[in-house]
Parts: sequence; structure tokens; C-alpha cells
Amino acid sequence: MCGISGVFNLHQPHVIEPTLIKSINRLQQHRGPDDEGYYFDDYAALAHRRLSIIDLAGGHQPLFNEDNSIVVVFNGEIYNFRELAAELAALGHEFRTLSDTEVIVHAWEAWGEACIKRFRGMFAFALWDTNTRQLFIGRDRLGKKPLFYTVTRQGQFLFASELKVLLAHPDVDKHLRPEMAEEFFMYGYIPEPFSAYQQIFKLQPGFSVLLEPGSRVSPRQYWDLQAPQQTLSWKETQQTLIDKLKEAIDIRLIADVPLGAFLSGGVDSSAIVSLMAELQNTPVNTCAIGFDEQDYDESDYARQIAERYQTQHLQQIVSPHDISLIEQLCDIYDEPYADSSALPTFRVCQLASQRVKVALSGDGGDEIFGGYRRHRMHLAEEKLRSAIPHKIRKPLFGSLGHLYPKADWAPRHFRAKTTFQSLAMDMVEGYANSVSKLRTDERQNLFSQQYRHQLNGYNGIEILHQHARHLPSDDPLKQIQYLDIKTWLPGDILTKVDRASMANSLEVRAPLLDHEFVEWAFCIDSRDNIRRNEGKYAFKKSLESHVSNDILYRPKMGFSMPISHWFRTSLQPNLHKHVLSESMFDSGFFNVDWLKKMVHDHQHGYRDHGASLWCLLMFSQFMVRQ
Repeated sequence: MCGISGVFNLHQPHVIEPTLIKSINRLQQHRGPDDEGYYFDDYAALAHRRLSIIDLAGGHQPLFNEDNSIVVVFNGEIYNFRELAAELAALGHEFRTLSDTEVIVHAWEAWGEACIKRFRGMFAFALWDTNTRQLFIGRDRLGKKPLFYTVTRQGQFLFASELKVLLAHPDVDKHLRPEMAEEFFMYGYIPEPFSAYQQIFKLQPGFSVLLEPGSRVSPRQYWDLQAPQQTLSWKETQQTLIDKLKEAIDIRLIADVPLGAFLSGGVDSSAIVSLMAELQNTPVNTCAIGFDEQDYDESDYARQIAERYQTQHLQQIVSPHDISLIEQLCDIYDEPYADSSALPTFRVCQLASQRVKVALSGDGGDEIFGGYRRHRMHLAEEKLRSAIPHKIRKPLFGSLGHLYPKADWAPRHFRAKTTFQSLAMDMVEGYANSVSKLRTDERQNLFSQQYRHQLNGYNGIEILHQHARHLPSDDPLKQIQYLDIKTWLPGDILTKVDRASMANSLEVRAPLLDHEFVEWAFCIDSRDNIRRNEGKYAFKKSLESHVSNDILYRPKMGFSMPISHWFRTSLQPNLHKHVLSESMFDSGFFNVDWLKKMVHDHQHGYRDHGASLWCLLMFSQFMVRQ
């Protein structure tokens, strides 16, 4: 696991200042504290920070082919590198290291752009071919490893693993994208391919870019989740699921450094640890974070798995009032990011890094097996949408959604306002309504008239509509799983884990997001994923001999924090200092009276604006750094 960056002259040879490249690359030293390396010529510069995991002695980067004409910098792991190396050696390629990185340069020689389709793993890399004067960059299929890029006015293409590296370059345009606030307050993050800045972009998961002097930056998609060729029967699913997952775990146990696993006490991490224990000859290193408030603590369940599989368990109790990280989050994420579970995620990565350099996680289980409550709600809503014509449904439920009070204080099944709103919408609009941090009407209240005019009718839902044009199935569950995989997974879940782990120089591997396993899991009958209102049903049934039922079938808790309570107690001063600050009032984004009303109503218990206020707090932290 590493950090990469570099420069490519798009038009003609131009001076690339080594001192500048080295200084900005060192801003991501946390991604690779073990080593650094550089390559410079008239057209390209490549920079690397290394976290040594495989071939500790021979894996220095940049890494070259036999005659030093092809050079690569690489962030990630290619799990099938041994098989590829054997195939390439049979074709006559000579290997000088035991590193998975070297496979990339020889695969490029053998297969060109198509080489990226052969790699199984998580990766972002940049390869420079001096023979053809081509720069080839690529990002893994699901977006586990980040890659940002921009083009300067001087005609230089710059890329890096983290935004902070590009922002430190003096020629980079640092103007904010006007649409970024609309997108952030809808999603809680800035979705690919955009960033918070007008001229800086994220290479989308499953995309690559081929550049040569005089070319334009035109990302190409090399992978997408396809419609299932056939649906698995219940018997086929149950017979093969565990074996498929074991294989995805097994190839992720390759490391020349200590390796372990996160153990939250939930279904997904328990599954990973139980199967790791069967695959390893030595006890699994596990780590868990517990909370001193029972409503947020799953540590007893984590301990149950640890005892059953005799793991070497490390656990730390963290107070939910441990909010010292809040002001650091913006420095870690570089742009607005509003998932409050970033706090405990950082802490569990910090804990794991005391013992191991690689940790396996259970990320992805809810996305690929239908584990979110909103998945079940969406299926129920889709049944009603299909039963009632839109011309009747829109005015009927639209009126009910407008009239029904927002009852944050009530039990979930009495909070009908969002459901009524969703039933008046089409599938994509309903999905957007369920995932939005602030729904469209709430954002309209929040934003100033000036900013709404600047948006000129733009709504963040346009990103979902673009993805919906490529939906691979008419199955309602698979449709929203696809949208999750295109937006929520890379934008929220994988961003959170990458930045939190890399800030602690820790590599995290996610077997459930192995692309071959994801493609297989997408063939599971949706009726087997959600059955009798039980999410992840097929997955849970297959695990019954590995994980106890009181873990498998208890209500989902999630890795959450009591932010609504915080804003009435320990975080109350932060709201006045940051959210109700002059910089927020003067930004032009907000209706100042509405900001004040949100804070007042929440602190007096009239409304629960906890999630919205957290977004505002994170946004204020970002804005003060501009």
C-alpha cells in the first residue's frame, strides 16, 4: 500500500522541477513511511511513497522492465501476481523481484492497455513507456484505491493518491466547483468523477486513461457490473458461497508482514474472521473498538467470535465523547466528508496498526447481499409504485409527503414523511430520497437564494440519473445495488477506509469486494438476498455453522456515533463556533436564518437535525481552510 503522484507534459517537453515534486509527494508520507523513489525525464516524472508489504527488500519503486524503458509507480495489491508472473515468464519476460508491482510492466509489454483486465486486486498505478511516449494510468474496478488528476494551464497532467498533493502544486487551479455544496449536502461526500474543485477530478472505478503528447484526457471504462447471465438457485448459492468467499480471503493472506482483521461483532467481519481462522495455521490477530455507551457498543459480540476462534484479540474502549479528531478529519479527507463513522474507523485503524500492517475487513457485505434497511424499504415502495399509476401516485403521495409532519422523535415505522415523498417519485428519485443526507426540499431551505440561482436548476440527483442509464437489470434490488456500487461504495465506504487506514500507515483488504466474488454474488436471486424482510438472508444462512445466530440475526447496529446527543451536550459550543461562524455566513451558500433555526431547534429538542448539523460542521471545517 502506497502513495503515488506524478507529472506528464501533454504538449511538449517542459521543465519538471524535482525539488517541487519531491516536496509535494512527501505530503502523503503517511501512505508510505518505509521508502520513497522518483523518476524524471523530459516528458514525465513519477513519485512514490512505499508501505512495504510484499518483497520487502526488492519492491522499491519506481520499478522498471528489463531494459529500463518502461517504469511504473503503483498503489495497492495484485493478488493473482504469481499466476500472471508465471504466464509472463513463459512468454520470455525476465523478473528481477518477487514484487507484484513488476507484473504490471511486463503485462503492459505483453498485452498493452488490456493488461488492466488481467489484474485481480485493488490498485491505482501510473506506467510510463519511453518507447511509445505513452502514460497509462488505471484504477481498480470498485474504487478501493484513489486517484486524483488535473491539467494545469501550462499543459501538465498531474495525478496523485490524495488531493493534498495536487493542491500543493503552485500551478493547480484551486477554485471550488459551485455544484460541490449541492452534491455534498445530498450525498455527504463529493461523488466521482468530481471533487470539490473545478479542475480536479477523480478517476472513476473501473476506468483507465492513456495519454501521449498532444492527446486529450479521456478516461475509458474497462469494467462494469453486468447483468447476470443466469440466476443462481438456492441450492447453488448455499453450496458455493462459503467456498467462493474462502478463496477471496485466501489470496488476501499473502503478506511478508504481520496480518490481522477488524472484528466489529457484526455479520460481515465475523464471517471474515471465522473463515480466516479455518485458513490459517496460526491464531488470527483481531482488533475491535468498544464504546462506553451500551447503545453503540458491539464489543461483547466481537469478543464472542474472538473466543470461539481463539484469536489474539486486541480491544479498546473509546468514549463516544472522544471528539478530538473532528478538526483533523478535514486534513485527512481533503474535501467535505460527512460520514460520522470516520471517527471510530480511524480509531480502529489506529489500534490495528499497533500490531499489524495489513488488516482484512468486512466492507461490502451490505452492498452485495442487500443488507441495508433502505434496501428492504425500497422493495416495498417499488411494489406500490408498480401497482399505482404515476399520474395518481405523484399527486396523492406528494400531497401526503408535504402535509405529514417530520417526526424525527417517533419510532421509525411512524416516520412516514420520507416514505410518502418516495412513493410520489420514480425509482431513481426514490433511491435518492432514501440516501440523501438532506433531501431536496431540505437543501432548498438550507441554501441561499443567491446560491440556488447559481445552481440554475442543477440537482445532485443528476449523477444517479447518469448511472441509471447503464442499469444492468430490471430487478429492483439489483438496480439499487448497482447504484450503491457506483456511488455510495466508492464515495463513502471505501473513501472512509482508505483515508483512515492510510493516515495510520495500515493496509486494509476487503475480500467481500473481490471483483470476481462480486460478479458471482450479483447472480444470487434477489428473493434469496431479502426474504421475509430479512436482509442478507442467503449470506446469513450459509454462515450458520460458522457464526452464532444471535450475531447473524440480531438487529443491525452499524458503526455509528451519538452525534445528535453530542450537539446538545459536548459539541454544542462547536456549532456556534463553526456552523454559526462569519465564514459560513459570508460563504454565500447558506440561508443564514435557516442555519440559526436548525441549530436552535435541535438544541432545544424541537427537531433532530443531528445528521444535517454534522454535514454543516464538516463543511465549515473545509471552508475555513480555503
